[in-house]
Amino acid sequence: MGNTKYYVIAGEASGDLHGSNLIREIKSINPAADFRCWGGDLMQQQGAHIVKHYRELAFMGFIEVVKNLPTILRNFKSCKADITQYQPDVLILIDYPGFNLRMARWAHENNIRVVYYISPQIWAWKENRIHQIKKFVDQMLVILPFEQSFYRKWNYEVVYVGHPLVKVVDDYLNTHQQDFNSSDHRHIALLPGSRKQEILHKLPVMLEVSKHYPEYEFTVAKAPGMDDAFYETLLAPYPNVKAVSGKTYSLLAGSRAALVTSGTATLETALFGVPQIICYKGNKLSYLIARKLIKVKYIGLVNLIMDKEVVKELIQDELTTDNIKQELDLLLHETTRRQQILDDYKRMRSTLSAGGDASRNAAILICQHQ
Repeated sequence: MGNTKYYVIAGEASGDLHGSNLIREIKSINPAADFRCWGGDLMQQQGAHIVKHYRELAFMGFIEVVKNLPTILRNFKSCKADITQYQPDVLILIDYPGFNLRMARWAHENNIRVVYYISPQIWAWKENRIHQIKKFVDQMLVILPFEQSFYRKWNYEVVYVGHPLVKVVDDYLNTHQQDFNSSDHRHIALLPGSRKQEILHKLPVMLEVSKHYPEYEFTVAKAPGMDDAFYETLLAPYPNVKAVSGKTYSLLAGSRAALVTSGTATLETALFGVPQIICYKGNKLSYLIARKLIKVKYIGLVNLIMDKEVVKELIQDELTTDNIKQELDLLLHETTRRQQILDDYKRMRSTLSAGGDASRNAAILICQHQ
């Protein structure tokens, strides 16, 4: 195994988290392993050399991508040059498909082994990307139970390794010992996303709701690396709203309900046992294009995994202060509604736990080929 060289590419905060845990597990198997990454602070804490931070890579939606195309093309060029110089044994790609699938093709053409950890959500849209994956990805490791059957229908074998967030959240709860679903909590968590443009679309609507609940303290989870002044301007008119940085899990552990943008945060909120409303609003044109292309019934991971609406989704024009208030009243005061959500959360956790420790499983599979 020896001094195996890994090049890892993750384009957002969740990829940095899962990549850091994967690096830790690979190093526990092969202490001599060396990592060069596009990622973030958590990967760096595991000893990886960070070439480019994901904050420079976060372009969301069709319109934003087109506007930033020159930057994206420069990123491709510099990434290829850096990989060529480093000469890794394995390229590990974490989600981030617009960039990573192109890098998979290039790496394949240059005889570099390609492992994809955390599949792009091609079951939701752009299903034709399966052809690129089959051709250019040597090993696909998936974290959602239904992805195995999806890929099987395309005659492509993948390995379900479990979902990494289950252990991440369990570890937090085991070490912090909070009674995280106590009925006397007077906190409501706001998780508006990690990219500036998505926060600007959603957070103002979320903040307006706080005026209707003076007896509750609303707290915004800041995105990693986002400027404090950005939030201060948005929060200034709302005296019962504060913001915290780097304390999302602590915030969720002490909240009675949450307003959450789509993505990994919806699953984290569910694993903490916090009833939530999924709030999504984006660039209008980007949304209209996406609506034509997306095939799935839900945007929230909790709902997708359970294949039913466990928690309410308020999308685009439905994301209004009145609609949020109507659903939030149920989450805060309607015992039957709360209990149904919590029961569904438990069933979801059981489904995800069946796969085992995802980071460890993935590390073992990756190291087996070295």
